[in-house]
Amino acid sequence: MNFKEYRCGVQRGLPVGLGYFSVSFGFGAMAVAQGVDVWAATLISGSNLTSAGQFAGLTLIVAAAGLWEMVLTMLVINSRYALMSLALSQRMGERIGLLPRLAVAFFNTDEIFALAMSRQEPLTVPFLMGLGTLPFFGWTGGTLCGALAGSVLPGDMGSALGVMLYGMFIAIVVPPAKKQKPVLAAVALAMVCSCIVRLLPALDRISIVLCTVAAAGVCAALFPIPEEEESV
Repeated sequence: MNFKEYRCGVQRGLPVGLGYFSVSFGFGAMAVAQGVDVWAATLISGSNLTSAGQFAGLTLIVAAAGLWEMVLTMLVINSRYALMSLALSQRMGERIGLLPRLAVAFFNTDEIFALAMSRQEPLTVPFLMGLGTLPFFGWTGGTLCGALAGSVLPGDMGSALGVMLYGMFIAIVVPPAKKQKPVLAAVALAMVCSCIVRLLPALDRISIVLCTVAAAGVCAALFPIPEEEESV
């Protein structure tokens, strides 16, 4: 493993790890308040690195929903990660095997994807693994701490910690949006699409996927990236 690349990824992922700790703290507190065991809540975060999916899944668990309803809900909510993984694979600077791909896909979240795509150099497996290390421990550790402290902190404080995730994501997106017009156009178009989709309750659960595909498709057509000619 290229430890220099891994260390660079760990350094880049530190702010995300801190932000994830605060958000998952709220998830852990909420899970325990809903009757979920401390270690069960921690296991959920350790095996499912997605905020929206976990909060939706917690709602279904509390409501005693069926297994297929849980599977379909998670598939719809988290389907955007498949699109993000496709984008990451096009930026990889080397051919990688199945197991590294699965590991990179597991760590792929909205914030990690934004940090990875903002890198100018080709993406490597050690860099992406380092990028996901602290967010993983922050997310899992925050859930554990939040679950243990769930009976102590008031519910409003746990919910307020979730706002930090949005602030962190804005801090990641704004700098490249200032420098690159295509990024700014994609962000603006995604915001417009999100407002439109919110007016259609039937599309609420797949709004993230629809906005992602629409914004990415339009900006890909308007601002195409020329492919490098293959060397003979």
